[in-house]
Amino acid sequence: MTGTSTLAVIAMSSGIALICLRSSLLRRKVNRSFWQRPGRYVKWTGMGLLLLLLSACGSDTTPPPTPTITPLVLTVISQPNPTPTVASTDSTDWTTYHRDNQRTGYLASTPDAHGLTKLWGKPLDGAIYAEPLVVGNRVIVTTEGDSLYALDPTTGSVQWHTNVGVPVPQSSLPCGNIDPLGITGTPVYDPATGLVFAVAEVSGPAHILVGVDVTSGQVKVRRVVDTDGMDPRAHQQRGALTLANGMVYIPYGGLDGDCSDYIGRVVASRTDGQGALLVYRVPTPREGGIWAPPGASVDAEGNLYVAVGNGAITSGQWDHSDSILKLSPTLKLLDAFAPTSWASENAGDVDLGSQGAVLLPGNFVFSAGKSGKGYVLHANALGGIGGQVDAQDVCISFGGAATVGSTIFIPCTSGVHQVSVDASGNMHQGWQASGGIVGSPVVGGHTVYSLSNGMIYALNIDSGQVVTSLDVGEANRFATPTISGTSIFIGTLAGIVAVKIT
Repeated sequence: MTGTSTLAVIAMSSGIALICLRSSLLRRKVNRSFWQRPGRYVKWTGMGLLLLLLSACGSDTTPPPTPTITPLVLTVISQPNPTPTVASTDSTDWTTYHRDNQRTGYLASTPDAHGLTKLWGKPLDGAIYAEPLVVGNRVIVTTEGDSLYALDPTTGSVQWHTNVGVPVPQSSLPCGNIDPLGITGTPVYDPATGLVFAVAEVSGPAHILVGVDVTSGQVKVRRVVDTDGMDPRAHQQRGALTLANGMVYIPYGGLDGDCSDYIGRVVASRTDGQGALLVYRVPTPREGGIWAPPGASVDAEGNLYVAVGNGAITSGQWDHSDSILKLSPTLKLLDAFAPTSWASENAGDVDLGSQGAVLLPGNFVFSAGKSGKGYVLHANALGGIGGQVDAQDVCISFGGAATVGSTIFIPCTSGVHQVSVDASGNMHQGWQASGGIVGSPVVGGHTVYSLSNGMIYALNIDSGQVVTSLDVGEANRFATPTISGTSIFIGTLAGIVAVKIT
């Protein structure tokens, strides 16, 4: 389905014209994550819909309806049909998490590293948890201070800075460990409109989607993206935004500490900020967060693949948690997979939700998570419960993998691991990096880059051996590098660092 026809379906099916109002006080976000602490990691679990579900969460095991198209009162600042200001993305651009909608994290034209040198560092108004973007001669960075910046890639000088709200102090939330909580999920750039889209958690609390002009920093779209009665205090927007089908797709999960009710979901907004929001809600009474940093991957038909965390159900009928779900462009559930051990994995919090789904050639999908198992699935027939093509003991994985063709570089807690998938869908395990090199990898040329414990490592793609490394400063556990030409851009807890490949 094309973006145009998708919007037509949305308009006809909703039958509702929403009123656009100017406002700066909006709703807020939450998601399920694991964040870096020196020498260890801390588990982020989710919670949601506190006000609606508190009285029932202990006994109600009836799954709610699956996908819905949900009209709601929205607050929108929008200029219809924004004029594109940047028409193309060249070979050095990096416009979404891991560069493309397949989340490959691969830039073939990058020269291989023999050394790494710090070019510049820029302190900003908050920690950076999202992956930086590169659009033309701008590095786009978002912070937990609820700010977006455009920086010169050569010098780090600020080209523009736009603050979109007041971030939420951790003390005002039921739990969590990001303080303050602002923009956490990786933004996405839309070349058709020239806008950078991000979701900010702002005091209120509320989650807002903003579309900011990439050349000027002017806010052109602003709307609430909290839906269908969800409690914004209990939901965190951690996964990357995805641009496809003329829509921005926004995943939600819960806060660290599992302190409130929440239900994982994906929300979609048209890029012009108009019309009803689309919503898919995981049919579980509680949890089921869609929180992995890569967000949704997208196939050639515009369908989305998301990894879902553990849900509340631990026996009986499967609640579609601990899963890989395939959603249509309008967020209808098309297909699903779960391990046969989904019930015990839900009970033990060892689910598939910690790593994003990886799309591979040959119509295959790779998934791994907290159980230590890796799975290969058929993209056009995910298989339901236990319907995988291949399953092996691979590793415990958190974050976003990178791919080069059918070879996968997995962010394992025991060290980045290389695995290849053959034409029959069988896995073949290759090298594994040192156990201290665990960060979500990207690939430039024939070099794999991983950020771990404040160090950026360059690994030989064939052997996994360390070629060179550089200390860039403390960063969150899920920070992942961005490659552009001979530069690498890395978000830290203090700001951003640029590194030169030599």
